[in-house]
Amino acid sequence: MNFNIKRTDLLPCLQCVSGNIERRQTLPILSNLLFSIKPNSFSVTATDMEVELVVDVEVKLDQTTRFTLPARKLLDICRSLPEDSELAFDIKDEKAHIKSGKSRFTLATLPAQEYPVIDITEETIDFNLSHENLMRLLTNTQFAMAQQDVRYYLNGLMLEVSSNSIKAVATDGHRLAFDETDAEISANESKQIIVPRKGVTELVRLLQISKNEANIKISKNHIQVISGNLSFTSKLIDGKFPDYQRVIPELSETTILADREELKSSLARVSILSNEKYRGVKIVFSNDVLRILAHNPEKEEAEEEVSVTYQGGEMEIGFNVSYLIDALTTINSKKVKLSVLNPNSSCLIVPEKKSRCQYVVMPMKL
Repeated sequence: MNFNIKRTDLLPCLQCVSGNIERRQTLPILSNLLFSIKPNSFSVTATDMEVELVVDVEVKLDQTTRFTLPARKLLDICRSLPEDSELAFDIKDEKAHIKSGKSRFTLATLPAQEYPVIDITEETIDFNLSHENLMRLLTNTQFAMAQQDVRYYLNGLMLEVSSNSIKAVATDGHRLAFDETDAEISANESKQIIVPRKGVTELVRLLQISKNEANIKISKNHIQVISGNLSFTSKLIDGKFPDYQRVIPELSETTILADREELKSSLARVSILSNEKYRGVKIVFSNDVLRILAHNPEKEEAEEEVSVTYQGGEMEIGFNVSYLIDALTTINSKKVKLSVLNPNSSCLIVPEKKSRCQYVVMPMKL
C-alpha cells in the first residue's frame, strides 16, 4: 500500500493528538496512532482508553487502508524533516517504510483491528454550542478541579445540562468555581455528568486550535465534542457530584468592591512571606480598607493595604492566598465584588459587571 502525505498536512495532526499518548502504557498499541486512509481524506486517532482524539484532513490519496504507527517516533521524524517535505509511505509486512528526500525510515506497525476505538451507541443528548461559550465555561472553572483526590468525583468538571442552559462546576472541597451559559438543548430533565480532569485539559487544548462551533453529544458513559475537523470523546466519571448550590452563599448586603488587578498584586506580594505549606493569609475588612497580613514559621511578616468600597462591620478571616489569586486571575472584569457574611463564612467572589460566574473560597484557621 503506497501513498504520499505532505508534511504540512501531517505534522499539525500529529501535534494535535500526540499529547493524548502517555509515555508509559499498559498496552503497547496505546503508544501508537491509528491512521485511517480514504480516497479523499485521512484521519489520525489517539487514545488512552479514557480519552480519544481524532483529526480529519481532506486530501486526495486514492487509497483505502488502516494501520498504526508509533506516535512519538513518527512525530519526531516529521518535526525533523524540512518544512516543504513530502512523506512517501509504503505499508507492508507489519512495517511502514517512509521516504522523504534522501531520508529513509522503517517503523514497526501493530494491527489496526486491535486498536481500541470508543464507540457511542447509547441514546444521547445532542446540541450545538458556540466556541466562545464552551471555551469560557471550561476556562472559568477548570482550575478548581481536584487533583488525585480520594473523592474521585471531584477529579473532574461537572456539566449540568438542561433545556435552556448548561452549567459548569468544579470544586476540590476547599474552593468552588461556577459558570453558566444559555443553550438550546432538547432535554426533558436536567442531566449532570462529570468529565475527568485529563479530558477537560485535552478539550481546552483542542478548542484553542479549532474555533468552530461545537457539536456536543452526551450519553450515559461518554461525552463527545466535534469542532471543525477535530473530534474529542471522553469517558465520564461514574459518581454523584456534591450539591454545589448549598455551597454558594448569598451575596451580603455590604459587599466589598475592589480593583481586581490591585487586589491580585497585593495578594501576590504578601504571599511571598506566607507559610509555604498552608499558604494562609489574614484578611481584615474595615471601612473602605482591606488589609492583608501574612507570617511564616521564620517569624517574617508582610502587610498590604488596599483601598476598597466597603461600609460594614470590621471582620477578620483567614484564606488560602493561592485560591484567592486563582479566582482573581480567571475573572476578567476591572473590578470585583467580595462578599463575606460573617468571620466563619466562605468568601464569594464575582465580577462587578453582570455575569453568571461565581467563585467560592472556604475560610481557614490561622
